[in-house]
Amino acid sequence: MKPIIFSVLILIGMLSGCSPAERSDERKPYPNVLFFFADDQRADALGCSGNPYIKTPNIDRLAETGVRFSNAYVMGGHHGAICAPSRAMLMSGKSLFHVYDVLEGIKTMPIHFAEQGYETFGTGKWHNGSSSFEASFQKGENVFIGGMSDHFQVPLRSLGKDGILTEPVEKGYSTDLFAEAALDFLQKYAAGSREAPFFCYVSFTAPHDPRSPRDDYIGMYPDENLPLPGNFKGLHPFEFDDLNIRDETLAPWPRSPQIIRASLADYYALITHLDERVGGIIEQLKKLELFENTIIVYAADNGLAIGSHGLLGKQNLYEHSTKVPLIISGPGIPHNETTDALVYLFDIYPTLATLCGLPEPEGVDGKDLSRVIRGETESVRNTIYTVYRNTARAVRDDTWKLIWYPQRNYKQLFNLKNDPLELLNLVTHPGSQSKAEEMMALLEKWYAETNDTATLFPATNLPLEYDYKKLQQIPDRHQPEYVLKRYFGR
Repeated sequence: MKPIIFSVLILIGMLSGCSPAERSDERKPYPNVLFFFADDQRADALGCSGNPYIKTPNIDRLAETGVRFSNAYVMGGHHGAICAPSRAMLMSGKSLFHVYDVLEGIKTMPIHFAEQGYETFGTGKWHNGSSSFEASFQKGENVFIGGMSDHFQVPLRSLGKDGILTEPVEKGYSTDLFAEAALDFLQKYAAGSREAPFFCYVSFTAPHDPRSPRDDYIGMYPDENLPLPGNFKGLHPFEFDDLNIRDETLAPWPRSPQIIRASLADYYALITHLDERVGGIIEQLKKLELFENTIIVYAADNGLAIGSHGLLGKQNLYEHSTKVPLIISGPGIPHNETTDALVYLFDIYPTLATLCGLPEPEGVDGKDLSRVIRGETESVRNTIYTVYRNTARAVRDDTWKLIWYPQRNYKQLFNLKNDPLELLNLVTHPGSQSKAEEMMALLEKWYAETNDTATLFPATNLPLEYDYKKLQQIPDRHQPEYVLKRYFGR
């Protein structure tokens, strides 16, 4: 929504006897929204999720003052850059096959909030095209239109008064630039009339690679102090897609314990830096006396393997890659609660609308989680369906998970309660056949209901075997000198 339309909304509110910052029924101020979105952060890469090795005190405090979802998922993607469809689903409230990664012509979450009188601001990564950012936000600073870049040389744009993004200019370190833009917005907002509530979206590019922390964070986590993932493997046991996709080239094959520990050390350093900037923004909210009336969301667009199952990236359907952090904190939200409800990122849009007292958005697939947050119900769905390209499909309930690889005619069946690391494939075990058939039927049901476009049962099948020696480790153009020396030996 552009400024003229927004001004009309304010005028209408004034003429009706209430400002856009007040509910017409209860005469209470609408809550502000501060939305933090991380890039490629595993759900277990937080102290509050039970990880004793990483330092995330500020995000942990958010969990202490809010509700943490321990089973939040991205639905997946139709290509290797999972970030793009994930973000489109988040902003549209739609499932993958109803939006893919295209937001043009879609009423996004910030548009919905702006139509109800909110002042909207965005900074950081937007992986869905410049025109949809321009349509979604009234203000924007340090905006990155793209998938990834060197953290030290991010091409950033500003949203001009004409509602058009400027040409990109390379600036300093990504995490700091996005945090500073958010701080500047909040300072200017607080100095204004505060008549309209704000929707502030801060989308970091960390901890997405390049795994190059700011210099003063390098060595924060000594490599040798970090344990390997419990499901670490040198190689993935079978081929299911392109195992030489860009994300997988960040370490040689087989994966060595040394290089995975190094990757985790830099990954954790990126997250701790992000956590400190999140803490600074929240502290600014408090100083400006905005904190008490602000709903704060912390989430990430997808997980990451980093050595789990012999993989590095997010182009798979194991829990480490599809499960994401999700914390919601703020006025009216219970403190220090954790729910194991099965939820998607695209549930956030209708949930925030309800929590803020806005009309329910139309045409969304997401479920309103407000009753789960308030403890009035334990769940909004009993199962979750995830997908990757045309090569993998998965379904899970509260205990069981089945992964189906259509092009390989291969199944994996895991009991997640007994085997959360997905190490023991039970599909051929005695007594598991009926469960595998039950989960496969459930997967086919989800396939039909989501308008999935893959061929679920191809006429011919590809082999599971592969020769890892044919895989090539080639750095992309965004990897800085630190990464080239540490991970590529250059």
